[in-house]
Amino acid sequence: MSPGRAGVGPPDATALTEGMVERVQRRLVQERADPTSTAVARALRAELPVLVSDAEMVGLIRGVQRELVGTGPLADLLADPATTDVVVNGPRDVRVDRGNGWEATTVTFADEAAVQRLARRLAATAGRRLDDARPFVDAQLPDGARLHAVLAPVATGGTCLSLRVLRPVRHDLTTLERSGGLPGVTAPAIAAIVRARLAFLVSGGTGSGKTTLLGAMIGSVAPADRVVVVEDAAELAPPHPHVLHMVARPANVEGVGAVLLRDLVRQALRMRPDRIVVGEVRGDEVVDLLAALNTGHEGGAGTVHANTAADVPQRIEALAAAAGLPRAAAHAQLGAAVQVVLHLTRRGSRRVLGEIAVLQRDADGLVTARPAVVDGLPVEPGASLLAAVLRQREVAAPW
Repeated sequence: MSPGRAGVGPPDATALTEGMVERVQRRLVQERADPTSTAVARALRAELPVLVSDAEMVGLIRGVQRELVGTGPLADLLADPATTDVVVNGPRDVRVDRGNGWEATTVTFADEAAVQRLARRLAATAGRRLDDARPFVDAQLPDGARLHAVLAPVATGGTCLSLRVLRPVRHDLTTLERSGGLPGVTAPAIAAIVRARLAFLVSGGTGSGKTTLLGAMIGSVAPADRVVVVEDAAELAPPHPHVLHMVARPANVEGVGAVLLRDLVRQALRMRPDRIVVGEVRGDEVVDLLAALNTGHEGGAGTVHANTAADVPQRIEALAAAAGLPRAAAHAQLGAAVQVVLHLTRRGSRRVLGEIAVLQRDADGLVTARPAVVDGLPVEPGASLLAAVLRQREVAAPW
């Protein structure tokens, strides 16, 4: 035994186990103390079976705080301004997306139990339940990050954890054009769409830049317009002087207190909006959005997941059917409410507005998306259709 280390136990006696973390947490709760370094050190000294060196105590304090505070070992990854997503596929498999696809990291967890503890704690922080009876959760954390977790053994390879960083989007159209996201005539085309007060949907896959483009377009709306934004999670922060935000709220652990997106769409109608914007249409709220855009509120907008612009009418039809709206009624509402679809794609690390399409009702009453601009170039017959719609609003097409 080396000098100055008398009484110090073997290394395994100071290992940070699940039981140790739980006992320290229990003491902090009993003392009604926050997990500060001092409080954690006091609890550790009371629980450790042996004396430890100062260096070991510092390591144990940091380990406990990682388990009890914030996002634990993932904190540094999430703090990186470039990070959009972090996933935990297992204790030794943590990956990050910084805009260029998934990258492996050196971050690890001690074991499966450590991943589960983090998942349960984050769920509790969001006011949600995560246990054997409810082994999955989708929630928003207080800092705005989106949490999804599935516990083992439902996730057969171990508990899976996904965190999406939702940072307020403040890009303008000029910035997007300079970055190559608005090729050819797309930038002046969407400026004309906003000026003509056409209703539009921004479509694309996950991470394609739908919210970024929508925020930039809202920012270019006339300052005199009153814009009411409804979202599932607070992402939009457009540089506009008269924007009101409402954010949906999930049920608490008792299963009550939920405020649904469709409820907020209805409330938006009573707030004297000039434009109504729904951050993401993915459920029953599609019926209320279509109804709202058919009540004289021109220039409304929303985002929707779809593979192509041509798929958007079918996507809206499917969402409306789940809400009880018949096919014919869904297409009639869509054809009357929305004029344009803007479809985004990911090309490597770039997010590009690849297509602008015009919605047109066919002889059978169904709505079809006609391509008007593809990869920055006008194409027929959509280009002429869009030019005609713009001309009706006394706005010239940029081609």
